[in-house]
Parts: sequence; structure tokens; C-alpha cells
Amino acid sequence: MRPSLEQELPRLVQEQRDLGEQVISAELELETVKVETAQFQRRYYDTVGRLYAQLDDLEAQIASFLAGLTPDDAFAQAHAEGTRQQARKSAEEAGLIEAQPPPPLVITPELKQAFRRAAMMMHPDRASTEPDRQRRHGFMIKLNLAYERGDQQAIEKLVLDFIPGSGMQEVESPDEIPDLGVELQTLQVVRRTGELRRRLEEIQDELRGRKQSDLYKMKVTIERAETRGGNPLGDLAEKILQELSEKKAKLEQMILAS
Repeated sequence: MRPSLEQELPRLVQEQRDLGEQVISAELELETVKVETAQFQRRYYDTVGRLYAQLDDLEAQIASFLAGLTPDDAFAQAHAEGTRQQARKSAEEAGLIEAQPPPPLVITPELKQAFRRAAMMMHPDRASTEPDRQRRHGFMIKLNLAYERGDQQAIEKLVLDFIPGSGMQEVESPDEIPDLGVELQTLQVVRRTGELRRRLEEIQDELRGRKQSDLYKMKVTIERAETRGGNPLGDLAEKILQELSEKKAKLEQMILAS
């Protein structure tokens, strides 16, 4: 016998609530991946990125010097221009990284809990009206930025600022659904469940994309090596420093010999 809408509604509400919790967990994972990737990018840059930028600049100087000695050599001219472009690109990337605020040193369990509590309260998927959704969207942007800074106090302040106009909260049980008749109640729950599914897929797609990036893959590889006692970034830095020393000496010899 097919269950009635009255019998089916509690199951649909529970499914909606479970999906809402999955969305919040996925949001937290996505923001954590963003922060951890930013942490690694800064560490990589501080350890070897700066050195690579210096190396590219030296190589551009050497190539330009050689091209100046042979102005009719098309290959030398093209090579010099290529090294100059790479040096400019490295300098621009270095400038962008240095201009970014440093990410938090550690993502603490307390910070994650604060984010989860705040997101459960103010997430746009819990809105009851379009103005409420827009307000919540603004708060979530601020919440994500505070999490990326590792600013737990800012998260807690956002919660306090949000509470006075929090509006309609997430439906926790059929008894809390406004008395609109079981058909409309069911339609509301089904519509919101569909929105949650779509949002979860969006987050998961972005999460997969970030984890497939070259930077994230490098982060995973290096961190695995470090857990085994290796120091790949330190080893690479030593290698680049040696190469820098050799190229500086080469450039000086070229200048003296000219």
C-alpha cells in the first residue's frame, strides 16, 4: 500500500535536514581546502618561489647580454625575449602572492566548529524569502572570509550580528512546518531538498576542481614526503641556491670578459 502524504512527510523532512547538514559539511571542506592550499602556496613561495623568481631574472639578464653580443642572431634574440617574458611573469606572480594577506598558520578544531555553527544558522539555503536569502548570502561571504583569515572572533561577532534578523529557521520536524496543508508542506520540502541537492553538487564540483589543480597535487605530494621524514622544499631550495650562485658567477665573468 502506497504511503499517504502525511506518512511520507516526516521522511522527506529528515532527508531535507540530512542534505542540509551535508551541504554545511561540504562548505566547510571546500573552505578548508582553500585555506590549506593558500597556506601551502605561501610556504612554497617563501621557501623556493622567491628563488625561482631570482633565477628567472638572472637567466633573462644572461640571455639579454648574449643577445646584445650577436644582434643578428634571430635565435638569440627570440631566446632573450622569452626569458624576459618568463622573468616578468615570475615577478608578477611574486607580487600577487606578496600582496595577499597571509593565511592562518593553523586551522584549529575550534575554528571549524565556529564556522559550522555559524553556517548552520545563516546559510542562504535556509532562507524563507528572497530578501532573507540575499541577507544570508552577504553574511556567508563575510563568514567565508573570516574563516580564510582564521579569525574566530570575527565569526562569533557575525553570529551576534545575524541573530536579530535571522528570520525563519530550518524546518526540523513536520510540526514546525507552517500549517499550509500537507500538499503545500510536501511541495515546500521537496523544492528545498532539490535546491540543497543542486547546491551540494556545485560544491562537490568545485572541490574536485581544486583538488585536481597542479598546486594542490604538489601540496599533497610534498606533504606526504614530509610525513616520511623528507624535506623536498628544503632540498629544492638548496639546489636553486647553488644554481643561482653559478649563474651569478657566469654573468660576472661574461661582463668582465666583454
